[in-house]
Amino acid sequence: MEQQENRVHKFSVAPMLDWTDSRCRYFHRLLSRHSLLYSEMVTTGALIHGDQHRFLHKEAVENPVAFQLGGSNARELALCAKMVEDYGYTEVNLNVGCPSDRVQNRRFGACLMAEPELVAECVVAMQQAVKIPVTVKSRIGIDERDSYEELVHFIDTIAKAGCETFIVHARKAWLSGLSPKQNRDVPPLHYDVVYTLKQQFSHLNIIINGGITTLEQAETMLEQVDGVMLGREIYHNPYLLAEVDQRLYSANYSPVTRQDVVEQLIPYIQQQLLNPQVRLNSITRHILGLFHGEYGARLWRRHLSENATRAGATEQVVLDALKFTQQ
Repeated sequence: MEQQENRVHKFSVAPMLDWTDSRCRYFHRLLSRHSLLYSEMVTTGALIHGDQHRFLHKEAVENPVAFQLGGSNARELALCAKMVEDYGYTEVNLNVGCPSDRVQNRRFGACLMAEPELVAECVVAMQQAVKIPVTVKSRIGIDERDSYEELVHFIDTIAKAGCETFIVHARKAWLSGLSPKQNRDVPPLHYDVVYTLKQQFSHLNIIINGGITTLEQAETMLEQVDGVMLGREIYHNPYLLAEVDQRLYSANYSPVTRQDVVEQLIPYIQQQLLNPQVRLNSITRHILGLFHGEYGARLWRRHLSENATRAGATEQVVLDALKFTQQ
């Protein structure tokens, strides 16, 4: 199929397992209209054999959203990419960066950096199945296979298969000896490697990821690469998103206030709670950091944490917590 033009997103929020679900993305979209949001990583097996709607459901207002797949079987990835497109996602991303043991055992994630030809085969199959862009997220290397030459071979092989956008976490991954959590912090960051990649592959879209915590950093990095991706910092300090549109996309509207975000969330919370199986804390867990560094932040978090898990809790818990932030 003919591919859509692969629009480069200057700013994106990383896929984070157990975090970036539909409710998280709905909240983040209230803060930034332009940032590219991501699903959690979902394996091809989960989509093919599990509850597709549970994994793929999103609100239309969440777009633009990329869906991240984990897998290494080209036929299965193509099948799942088509599901992703049918659910209205903006693009589909192949995970070649997750270092967890269970990922390796099932042959997807960062271990695939050792098999660039297989990744290229998967990318081709996915592109043939969909019109939306197919992108790849990787590390700069794995274990002892971390030379710049090996990274160049990896990128070049997949680019020749038609992939135009690479999200590169500027750390290598140790597939043995470090936990997934340690792999997010212990291997040193090498932003210079990603900058050099962009210089060498100027025709590709190179997006940098790893350890970025401020929009000042993002602005500086955008002088070297096409996009920046933040993960944990956005989750713990989500209001950082509020200035993205103005600073990175030249938006001519003012950043939304924290109070406005809460007020806009209330109708959504009410609608979600019409389903008796939905608990308030499945939404409020994502907004705990909204007042990070502000007056009343601790009391806001405490009130939500202590009350949102209670049976029958309603949006009133959020409105009551908001009172602690008003001086």
